[in-house]
Amino acid sequence: MAKDRRRAVLELLQRPGNTRCADCGAPDPDWASYTLGVFICLSCSGIHRNIPQVSKVKSVRLDTWDEAQVELMASHGNDAARATFESKVPSFYYRPTSSDCQVLREQWIRAKYERQEFIHPEKQEPYSAGYREGFLWKRGRDNGQFLSRKFVLTEREGALKYFNRNDAKEPKAIMKIEHLNATFQPAKIGHPHGLQVTYLKDNSTRNIFIYHEDGKEIVDWFNALRAARFHYLQVAFPGASDADLVPKLSRNYLKEGYMEKTGPKQTEGFRKRWFTMDDRRLMYFKDPLDAFARGEVFIGSKESGYTVLEGLPPSTQGHHWPHGITIVTPDRKFLFTCETELDQREWVEAFQKVVDRPMLPQEYAGATARSGKETRKGQPGAAKRCLGRPSDLLPEAVRLPVSLLGISTCPAWCSALTSDPYPPALTLRSSNPLKIVA
Repeated sequence: MAKDRRRAVLELLQRPGNTRCADCGAPDPDWASYTLGVFICLSCSGIHRNIPQVSKVKSVRLDTWDEAQVELMASHGNDAARATFESKVPSFYYRPTSSDCQVLREQWIRAKYERQEFIHPEKQEPYSAGYREGFLWKRGRDNGQFLSRKFVLTEREGALKYFNRNDAKEPKAIMKIEHLNATFQPAKIGHPHGLQVTYLKDNSTRNIFIYHEDGKEIVDWFNALRAARFHYLQVAFPGASDADLVPKLSRNYLKEGYMEKTGPKQTEGFRKRWFTMDDRRLMYFKDPLDAFARGEVFIGSKESGYTVLEGLPPSTQGHHWPHGITIVTPDRKFLFTCETELDQREWVEAFQKVVDRPMLPQEYAGATARSGKETRKGQPGAAKRCLGRPSDLLPEAVRLPVSLLGISTCPAWCSALTSDPYPPALTLRSSNPLKIVA
């Protein structure tokens, strides 16, 4: 009888909707919550064990099942659970995957089953009200110490602010929502709830690193920032669908890690730097927690003359690590080395994905006047330059959103082009001078 019941549970596992984890989407789940009636992966089952008042778990293949438990699983399943526990998930709310960090997955599971936030929308107020303030631990730019700082997010002003003192009248920094990104970085920051926030300061990308001891608090902040971005984009692009806007709310980096690099003349010694691949921008830092990049390189597509090669030119000298990578651009070659063959393979794969992807019209603004040139700290960055893209890389006709017609300053223009979706509206043609045609 026990074998028959286990076989029945295994058969339920093959039903549509049950072949992936109900919480993170990982394939082939082999655990189940026999109180909620969902099939989950091993990783998520560990989180369910921490909320025993809501969920009790068993192995599908190893544990003994009684008749009542089998019947409950048969009458529920992953699709039925989603229809109940995810019935009112806001469009902007981040739905974690199996590759996301622990705090995101844990708070998603607790929000669904323990707090039932997506059954009772009034429980979503902490991240959907349009205003949020509180204290977060922020890393100092110069001394590296984490200190408690007051943060205020206001959708009405379209900004996230922080204050160095509780009684301060003026904020230390104002981060405009239109230029802001947030991504969890627990390993880099050294805290399981570590969040990296990037924004534009003086037309350069600025990083701040924050955390909160309470997992719910930091995830609420993260989703509040996504909500603010979502509402900003809804106003900026009223014709765009939620499906168009949601991918623009926040982004994870394609790849990060140490490599060695040399200078533009390729006669200097190679230096170890921390690299971050953010879409088409390859930024490098002396330290992973630096506030500003020491430089960045735009990486275009193969149609625009960009190529990624394993290895270095034969005459290259001065490198300490053996596994080379060469990025060929229309203007020059960039040389990097990796410590291990695995690092080399992962970086080449990341670069190749970017190079193989055709450039979107708005990405030509991000590449303005560079065509593969390196922008170093202290030099004018991409955001400071207008649409001066060489004609060999700018297609004859580029589609841009009509809502950008009201944007006159170059930084705002370039940022809107590089970070936001674009409904059809007008055409820019690559001529000299640049013309706008209907």
